[in-house]
Amino acid sequence: MTATQPAPTLVTPTTWALDPTHSLLEFSVKHLMITTVKGHFGAATGTLTIDPTRPAQSHVDVTIDVASIDTRTEQRDQHLRSPDFFDVEKFPSITFKSTRIAGAFVSAGDAFQIVGALTIKGVTREVVLEAAFDGTIRDPWGGDRVSFTAHTKIDRRDFGLTWNQALEAGGVVVGTEVKIALEVQATKVA
Repeated sequence: MTATQPAPTLVTPTTWALDPTHSLLEFSVKHLMITTVKGHFGAATGTLTIDPTRPAQSHVDVTIDVASIDTRTEQRDQHLRSPDFFDVEKFPSITFKSTRIAGAFVSAGDAFQIVGALTIKGVTREVVLEAAFDGTIRDPWGGDRVSFTAHTKIDRRDFGLTWNQALEAGGVVVGTEVKIALEVQATKVA
């Protein structure tokens, strides 16, 4: 960064567009009760409206293309897209719409919470994302960018994702707790 291109500051309400090529929407779940399997969704759109002086007025609206699921194993991905899990033909999107933001995010490192409605497979539940503001920067092309990280846990059965198989030795093939981790970069909307 040069002195002529200082990092933008969050001082007024601003709208930002999710940059899916520089963001990671990742999940992890236990497989066979012993190993953690991770996957991510590669296609998402969304906006972040940020009001740093009144964080409660900020909001997040994201839509994820479920067909973009990638666990590095095509056979598993096809099963996850099937009616056993996400049923992509009937429910092609996962959505998250914030209902409340608690805490401030003015300086890099600030922690806050995003409370919102997560909809998976037609079922909506309230979730709380533990978030952190990573900062802003002016990119080499003159655009402004902002970055956040967030994480939460859900019980997949709460969203109708109930498929499983019992193991002879006890336990099940797929764990019920799903950890969600987000690395989000967004560009300022002109």
